[in-house]
Amino acid sequence: MNSAKGIIVGAVLAGLILITSSAIFVVQEQQLALLLRLGEIVDADFKPGLHFKIPVIQDVVKFDKRIQTLDANPERFLTIEKKFVVVNSFAKWRIADVAQFYRSTRGSSDTASRLLQARINAALRDEFGKRTVVEVVSGERAEIMATLAREANENAADLGVEIVDVRVKQIDFADDISENIYERMRTERQRVAAELRAQGAEAAEKIQADADRQRVEIVADAYRDAELLRGEGDAQAAEVYASAFQRNPEFYAFWRSLTAYRDVFADGGSMMVLDPDSEFFRFFKSEGN
Repeated sequence: MNSAKGIIVGAVLAGLILITSSAIFVVQEQQLALLLRLGEIVDADFKPGLHFKIPVIQDVVKFDKRIQTLDANPERFLTIEKKFVVVNSFAKWRIADVAQFYRSTRGSSDTASRLLQARINAALRDEFGKRTVVEVVSGERAEIMATLAREANENAADLGVEIVDVRVKQIDFADDISENIYERMRTERQRVAAELRAQGAEAAEKIQADADRQRVEIVADAYRDAELLRGEGDAQAAEVYASAFQRNPEFYAFWRSLTAYRDVFADGGSMMVLDPDSEFFRFFKSEGN
């Protein structure tokens, strides 16, 4: 009898514990919670801590309230120049209104990602459609990112989320126009290179011409100076010769003849055809002849 009563009491206690545990739920600091009754939202304002619900009738759905990352698939967008670019982007977002988020997505992360990507792509399409390729690649990147984040956040308000930031990881040309773009770039670089080479060749010709002119001028000046010096030397030599001749004409004549003899017979030759009475042989004759 006592054992039966113990079993009943134990079962009752176990049931109470089970009911109590199913009626208690805990909301962590990094979580948002929804209290549902038969699928309808009853309460969405839960602070971190211990809370209660009615078992079976009520249910609790929890979501992460931290900032999350949406890594979008690359998409093609058309610029104002009617050129397609492939944009690889990502977004940082978090749940701002958990009740609205649940109504929009039914708590599905796949649905939330798909809807968010659609709104972010719409903002990207609008911004890229207003700008040229140069502007979206480098010219106005910071301004575009700020505008994208603001417009995407406005577009995602109906989902109950806040888009913190939108960033473009990579911008590339579509495959069908990349080769044309690269070919134009190569042609432009080749044109610039040819222009620089032509300028270099022109500068080289000017330098060479100037160097040749300076060389001719230097040689001419040197020749002029050499001729002036030679003329001055000859004048001085003539002056010296004249002075010496005036002092002793006979000795000067003798010295000039000796010099002539030395020059004539310097190569070892010994035959000359001259008149014996020639002035050249004057000093070969004896004093008595």
